Amino acid sequence: MNHAEWKTRRHRKLLGEAVEENPEYDRLYEEAELAFDLGQLVYDRRTALGLSQVELAERCGMRQPQISRIEGGGTVPTIPLLRRLARALDAELTISLTPHGEAA
Repeated sequence: MNHAEWKTRRHRKLLGEAVEENPEYDRLYEEAELAFDLGQLVYDRRTALGLSQVELAERCGMRQPQISRIEGGGTVPTIPLLRRLARALDAELTISLTPHGEAA
């Protein structure tokens, strides 16, 4: 699923419109949503610390375009990279599994 399809599907869901059932599409949509949510968390923490993308990239041993892709939801980092991001953002990395129906 490309970004435009994901945004259209998300927009339709937010408006309460019916969205066609397709298990593969649903799986990809869920992955894209998680990537977007992670990117927002990185962005929020980075800006709260007053860091630029370049400064965060330097703290992580990365390049600015990589930070931009993460913040834009364009990629899902590996667990080792998530650890580096957490350290660079002076944050704890917490990963949890929540039973269906209990998610906040």
